[in-house]
Amino acid sequence: MDVQAYLSRFGCEVPAEPSLEALRSLHVKHLMSVPFEDLTFHSGGRVVLDLPTVYDKIVNQRQGGCCMENNMLFKWLLSQLGYNVTTLGAQVKSFITGCFDPPCAHMILMVMLDGKRWLCDVGFGVPGFFFPMSLETDDVQLQGHRVYRIRLRNGMRFLEWQKEQNNGPDGYWTIISKFTLEPRILDDFTEMCHFHQSSRHSMLFNKSLCTMLSPGTRVTPGGRITYVGHKLTITVFPSDETEGVLHLETRELQDEEIPEMLEEKFNLRLKCPLIPKDDPVVPYEIMY
Repeated sequence: MDVQAYLSRFGCEVPAEPSLEALRSLHVKHLMSVPFEDLTFHSGGRVVLDLPTVYDKIVNQRQGGCCMENNMLFKWLLSQLGYNVTTLGAQVKSFITGCFDPPCAHMILMVMLDGKRWLCDVGFGVPGFFFPMSLETDDVQLQGHRVYRIRLRNGMRFLEWQKEQNNGPDGYWTIISKFTLEPRILDDFTEMCHFHQSSRHSMLFNKSLCTMLSPGTRVTPGGRITYVGHKLTITVFPSDETEGVLHLETRELQDEEIPEMLEEKFNLRLKCPLIPKDDPVVPYEIMY
């Protein structure tokens, strides 16, 4: 396991020292280079939360990974670079069922830097944030065309976003996830890793998916590429040139087109044939 080999995966050099600027760059470049995907589940494999195995998959084999794979490896990188990193567990709210996942169904990271806490997450698809978010405020945090905030309520923190920047601070907010700052260890996520590979309540089990930010400027994403089941969606984020308009392009895929698409759009070559899947997600009987 080599730090420079990992950094080369997304075109970075070893930072001189830990800094917020370097953390922001590492965070967004990971998101623009390493896909969030569950294709291992849907091509006859299993995900194992073993750091050398995940390093080999993402760095050497140049694959993507689920939230736990991406974030556990990103934590290792940050720790090797001198950052103070804590693993946290989160519960994502499904935009399909409206239910929260069980505790520790999603892995996130907290970085302590110069006495301030920052939330990092390089293992989330839509509508994940681009740059580390401050945990020291519940004020609005603007990231490109998106608006986020983290609200504290009864000891629980809620990550929320607005789909449109012009909604304003009092506009319609949608909950992405909830979490506490209780430190977690890798074993806390083992059960949920199995859950995502076997449960009809998990979006990852029900849908073969792969998504990644596409480069724009040097450190700002220009859009997102998303594959689910038999559909490819290319999103172009608003810019001055597009006058604030979000552009979407979708295309239906045949089975035989998917491997070529994955290689062209995500630079992914699967070892075994993929079984495309886009089944309904079953709501939980118990509300979390």
